[in-house]
Amino acid sequence: MRSIRRAALSLLALAVLWEVVARTGVFPRALLPTLPTIGKTLVATLGDGTLPRHALYTLYRVLSGLALAVALGLSLGILMARFRPVERFFMPLVSVLMPIPSLAWVPLFILWFGLGNITTILVVFYAATFPMLLNVYTGVRSVNPLWLRAAGAMGANGRALFWKVIVPGASPFVITGVRQAFLRSWIAVVGAEMIAASDWGLGWVIFDAKEFLNTDVMMASLVMIGAIGLAFERLVFGSMERATVVRWGMMRAAKG
Repeated sequence: MRSIRRAALSLLALAVLWEVVARTGVFPRALLPTLPTIGKTLVATLGDGTLPRHALYTLYRVLSGLALAVALGLSLGILMARFRPVERFFMPLVSVLMPIPSLAWVPLFILWFGLGNITTILVVFYAATFPMLLNVYTGVRSVNPLWLRAAGAMGANGRALFWKVIVPGASPFVITGVRQAFLRSWIAVVGAEMIAASDWGLGWVIFDAKEFLNTDVMMASLVMIGAIGLAFERLVFGSMERATVVRWGMMRAAKG
């Protein structure tokens, strides 16, 4: 409940700031709608099912690309950290591909796979893979050697060392990697839907609303994205932390 109250306080402060700026007239009302206007549009689009349907399409693309990225990043990151030949082969490829923005691939993916889900999911997969891979790679390499030697001295074999020492030791980095991959997935999916999606998805809604100066629709879509992000942070990533690294005493909650 304390966490909910703090989150509500932060969101309330942001809402007050938005309303003050909107009512000062710095921007025309059509470009910066007030919160009641955004609220009416949000309720209307939720009520007729339009916004939830678009959100489900976007969430499907995000989770599909993210699942592929987690699977590849987790396995390849562990292999790169544990085996030097694998690291030497893949690290140059990672260094070359990682700086290329995921949206730069959209035109090529459209030519290869056409418009729709495949292109969008591949863009999300590309964007989410590198933060996941590098966090896993760093986490496995950062496991304290003293823990490994201590476990080995107590008779732990290679499999036990991996599951009982390396995996828990790398868990903070793995969870951070999933968080960052999730963030990059949303950045990628919204941009890809603006270009490559066909009539469905929150990115497409935002782009289409811009053409008709429907700023309230754009803001309602952004509120939906923020609400989904908050739900995942509280219900998924927070639960993962509490069940693993916080429970194991590897991470402390902030004071106050």
